[in-house]
Amino acid sequence: MADYSGLDFVRIDDLFSDEEKLARDTVREFVSKEFLPVIQEHVRQDGSFPMELVPLMGELGLFGANLSGFGCAGMNNVAYGLIMQELERGDSGLRSFASVQGSLVMYPIYSYGSDEQKERWLPKMATGEAVGCFGLTEPDFGSHAVGMRTRAVRRDGSWILNGTKRWITNGSLSKVAVVWAQTEEGVRGFLVEPGMPGYETRDIKGKFSLRGSVTSELFFNDVEVPESSRLPKAEGMKGPLSCLTQARFGISWGVLGAAMACFDEVVEYSKERIVAGGPLATKQLTHSKLADMVTEITKGQLLALHLGRLKDQGKLEHPMVSMAKRNNVDIALQVARVSRDLLGANGIVDDYQSMRHMVNLETVRTYEGTHDIHTLVLGEAVTGMRAI
Repeated sequence: MADYSGLDFVRIDDLFSDEEKLARDTVREFVSKEFLPVIQEHVRQDGSFPMELVPLMGELGLFGANLSGFGCAGMNNVAYGLIMQELERGDSGLRSFASVQGSLVMYPIYSYGSDEQKERWLPKMATGEAVGCFGLTEPDFGSHAVGMRTRAVRRDGSWILNGTKRWITNGSLSKVAVVWAQTEEGVRGFLVEPGMPGYETRDIKGKFSLRGSVTSELFFNDVEVPESSRLPKAEGMKGPLSCLTQARFGISWGVLGAAMACFDEVVEYSKERIVAGGPLATKQLTHSKLADMVTEITKGQLLALHLGRLKDQGKLEHPMVSMAKRNNVDIALQVARVSRDLLGANGIVDDYQSMRHMVNLETVRTYEGTHDIHTLVLGEAVTGMRAI
């Protein structure tokens, strides 16, 4: 895959700066040479991530790439989006690793943390020396996150934390967890570290999807968290929801990478596969499917690019991100499904990547706001009325 050149049907590359293309091409080479040769082994292990690549990802500036200072790369949001695109071209688990690290852990520390918290964590996280996770979802509360049961109670200048978080990417790998909990003053964020008495992690096995990613449960049993570990500027659900907006923006780019990987694979396959006396690529049904795929991917690319420019101008609004997450995940999943279908029986073995992307995208369709939840966000945005 080292010669992968991407998909640029309407010359979108002309709209990127040299710096943006350099960021994309650097990550493209990393994914082709370092990640793709090892992902099959990790997927077969069910919940294994190539941690040996984390320092290199740090050297390339992939963690918190659109943040400035503290060792972060300070790239614009289009370059950041292109990075997410290329990472997910490798695997949704790879993009998730970087997305959680940057958007869900570094971002809240950067935006809501104290100076001491920023100085302690952000430089280590930028290099990959410290891995973080984001504790919001619970066994009984996903979309209705405000109903969370995890609670923190003040006691003698500290906070006593009790509850459970589930479906947490990088949970058992993390040196710091950003945990959201109900308090008497509303939802607050806390930085919880391994070794705090009463804090335990347990990995979730048996996944059909995101097998190349570590997914965990976090358990808090009377965990004493010092006041110095509370995010002082995070109040209410605005804190976690703002983090999710950052992550969803990256997802709207990332899934295009998965779609492009599937499209690239099936186009090459269709040229070589002989069916009824000629290449699969000469069949009308194949043309119809490929035409739909290239069109939908291109539309998704243009939407993501426009939102990236709006974000850099400070004009991005969260319903716009909901549109991009909803649309681009949906079209990426459809592309993966059709690609798997065109591969025929070969599509179900891991010599080919389309089915791996397909099952991963089933999860991406669910996390960071389900398809239906983003439908409701858009409906409210255009009507001004909340659905009940």
